[in-house]
Amino acid sequence: MPSEPIPHTSATLKALASPLRRAILRHLATNGPANSTSIGEVFGHNTGTTSYHLRQLAQAGLITEIPERAKGRERWWRTEPGNRVMPDRDTMSAQDKVIAADLERSRLTEDMDALSGVLDNRAELGDWFQGSRSLRFMTKAELKEFHDDYLRLLDRHGHKPEDAPDTARPIALRWYGYPATE
Repeated sequence: MPSEPIPHTSATLKALASPLRRAILRHLATNGPANSTSIGEVFGHNTGTTSYHLRQLAQAGLITEIPERAKGRERWWRTEPGNRVMPDRDTMSAQDKVIAADLERSRLTEDMDALSGVLDNRAELGDWFQGSRSLRFMTKAELKEFHDDYLRLLDRHGHKPEDAPDTARPIALRWYGYPATE
């Protein structure tokens, strides 16, 4: 069953405004559950710093604590599944529009940096790298329908980490639809 899109709230937008928090989310999504110590080692931050950012992500509903893995004061975290999307611009406050625009710019830069790194190692990836570029004429309603179909495709072809076959790898999928300019 496809997951319904979850529009970002003011809290999630503010939580995602931090580059470190976005990096922590990517790490948890790619590598699975972790604690503040292991995340601190990955990103070169102390446990206090990573604990703070993990709590902020949890308060925004982006990650969840795993109580059964806790040992003493050690807390383990995992991403909270969900298809998060930007809310309709008409429903956003002026402040949230600014935060969302900055977030979209930052994410695009991060995506381009990641893709550049992938292309530098293209030979090692073989058929694990797929891509397509296209130009089509669409109405706004058709673009929205295409986006919704794309989200359904993700649900149909993707696996949750705990259900993925042994041969599966985390795959970064991005798509952007926008009016073309010359």
